[in-house]
Amino acid sequence: MKLKLTQTDVWAASLKDRPGALAKKLQALHEAGVNLDFVIARKAPEKKGEGVVFVTPIKGVRQVKAAQAAGFERTRSLHSIRVVCDDVPGLGAKLAAALAEAKINLRGISAAALGKKAVTNIAFKTAADAAKGMRCLKKLSK
Repeated sequence: MKLKLTQTDVWAASLKDRPGALAKKLQALHEAGVNLDFVIARKAPEKKGEGVVFVTPIKGVRQVKAAQAAGFERTRSLHSIRVVCDDVPGLGAKLAAALAEAKINLRGISAAALGKKAVTNIAFKTAADAAKGMRCLKKLSK
C-alpha cells in the first residue's frame, strides 16, 4: 500500500462554547488565505463553557500572524502525521497495528474516506514518537 506521509504542525485555539465561536476563528484564517486540510473542534470537559479547535496547516508569515491574532498557537504537545492513500478495507487496523508493533503510543487518530481516497491524521505526544512513527509508516508504504 502506497502512503503519502507528511509531518504537520497542529495549531489550536480555545473557544467559547456558544454559537458562532468556531465560525469566527475559521473566518479569520480564511481571510488570511489559509486552506485547511484538517479541522476538529470539541468541547473542553475540563473547562465548563469552553471548547478547543485544532487545525492544520498554517503556512507562511501572513497566515501565522493571522492565526496568532485569532488566538491560535502552534501546539508543542501534539505532533501529527498526515497519511493519504487509497481507501482499502482494514486501513485503520493496519496503521494502528504497525505503530503498536513499533511500541508507539498514540495520542489520537482521525480518519475519513472520500471516494477511493483515505486521509488519516495521527497524533503523537512527542516529536520523538512522531519521528519514530514516520519511520514505521514509511516501512509500511510500498
